[in-house]
Amino acid sequence: MVIALIGALGIGAQWIAWRTGWPAIALMLVAGVIAGPVTGLIDPHRIFGDLLEPLVSLAVALILFEGGLSLNVRELRRTDGAVARLLLLGVPLGWLFGALACYYVGGLVWPVAILFSGILVVTGPTVVLPLLRQSNIAARPRAILKWEAIVNDPIGALCGVVTYEYLRRAGEGVTIPSLLGSLVAASLVAGLIGWGSARAIGWAFPRGHVPEYLKAPVLLVAVIGAFVLSNLVQQETGLLAVTVMGVALANMRLDSLRDIHPFKENVTVLLISGVFVLLSATLNLTVLERFEWRFLAFLFALLFLVRPATVLLSLAFTRVPWNERLLIAWIAPRGIVAVAISGLFALRLDQLGYADGSILVTLSFAVVVATIVAHGFSIGPVAKLLKVTGPTERGLLLVGCTPWSLELARLLRQLEVLVTIADTSWQRLSPARHAGIPTYHGEILAEATEDQLDLSQFEVLVATSDNEAYNALVCSEFAHEIGRDKVYQLGGDGSDGDEDDRALPASLRGRALFSSGHGVEAVMQRQQQGWTFRKTRITDKFDFDTARADMADEADMLLLWRKGAPLRFFSHASRPTPQTGDTIISYGPPAPTATRRATEGVVS
Repeated sequence: MVIALIGALGIGAQWIAWRTGWPAIALMLVAGVIAGPVTGLIDPHRIFGDLLEPLVSLAVALILFEGGLSLNVRELRRTDGAVARLLLLGVPLGWLFGALACYYVGGLVWPVAILFSGILVVTGPTVVLPLLRQSNIAARPRAILKWEAIVNDPIGALCGVVTYEYLRRAGEGVTIPSLLGSLVAASLVAGLIGWGSARAIGWAFPRGHVPEYLKAPVLLVAVIGAFVLSNLVQQETGLLAVTVMGVALANMRLDSLRDIHPFKENVTVLLISGVFVLLSATLNLTVLERFEWRFLAFLFALLFLVRPATVLLSLAFTRVPWNERLLIAWIAPRGIVAVAISGLFALRLDQLGYADGSILVTLSFAVVVATIVAHGFSIGPVAKLLKVTGPTERGLLLVGCTPWSLELARLLRQLEVLVTIADTSWQRLSPARHAGIPTYHGEILAEATEDQLDLSQFEVLVATSDNEAYNALVCSEFAHEIGRDKVYQLGGDGSDGDEDDRALPASLRGRALFSSGHGVEAVMQRQQQGWTFRKTRITDKFDFDTARADMADEADMLLLWRKGAPLRFFSHASRPTPQTGDTIISYGPPAPTATRRATEGVVS
């Protein structure tokens, strides 16, 4: 029942976040606190016992691996060197400034302050990725924050390791250079394990050495194996191994990974939800009794001094604009890795005789809660204030430039709808360019498209080429990214006599445009007969029934438009009900059978 409750709370929080726009990480944190220390329904330590730490560690490893799979090296070009600077300069600066804040503001002794500040250089994909998923941030700062979160996670863990090992072996006469040398060697081994695992997968999958139904399980086991093997070499280097493995696989461009993508993404959402509920449920309210008011000053210094100083100094004299630097300087939520590693080292520091070690648990939870609440609820307003948001209005992508799609694009442009037409033919796109319609020249299904065309700017995709099978392929490819209920195509169910439509099952197609599901051939014939698009505005005096009666009997309604609202299409699976203020876009013969009484006339 506890496992079921964790799943229900985590996914329920994600769903509420999707419906309301609230930050999912904050909702999951609240759900875990209520289910854990407040009501006592979930006690992770009692239920999982010694398995809790390895379970959380494996979950973080899989989340990091999935995050690494999303890191395209070509994406670094958009960051103008910011990611490299945040790693090479930001980590040391953040470690230094954090240690000063821990010692002078937080009141920790120097050894504990240095160890804790090393852990705090992480931001973490468990919190940053859900935050970016729900926020509308421009492409460059989004890429910088994502790369920093994923790559810094293992680095922060290694910073904690090197400090702890120095404290543990200080009486043995160990020197920092020798300790760093051994850690660098262990990190290189971990990197080689991750890279070697990726190469092995990249060799076996394309050659058919692993059947399709086993590819996802084999990949999952390989990630866990690389993580555990690296940790056997040196504790906490497993996170580095799985990150390297993910980035290496992502840039091999394996076709098999495209098929596994939904699986790994679903697993990551489940793991993030479960881990965050467990994280907040482990909070012991008695620990808060040790919270001192000076810790508030430490949190203030961390949010408003340490992070801004680290980022602004690291990105000085770069081409990243000031408004983007300020956004990056503000957004740095901490998550499960910071808490898990802090809890681990707290126990070890107590064993070494450092009394302040137990305070790390209290401080790490305080940092997590403070940063999640502060950054989770403010990222949207701050991005708007700094003008670092992406497109505020999402538009329509038409794939295939035909006379039919060109006429539809012209009409939608008159309604101020953002429309882009994509086609492989420069010549076919010529009329669209002359009409001032944005175009994309290239194969929409090619891998290079994701680097050249930002699909996040589109809320709907409509495949309108003269090839029904190609339209179906486009819809099938982008259904996962845009949403299966938001990909449409020309090509129906064959009910209009189009043989090509009957050749493909409904499961392989996008939603067929028009309630009657006209096929490509039928639409082309109607276009040759002079059929045109018309727009009709629904008012109190001119309601939907009147508008429908005013249309030709053969006419079909295509979509509903209302300024500032999503486009709603009539399809074989969806028939939206027009309301007052909506504008109906219909497609009908050139000579209407009744006198038009719409407030807006025919558009041709």
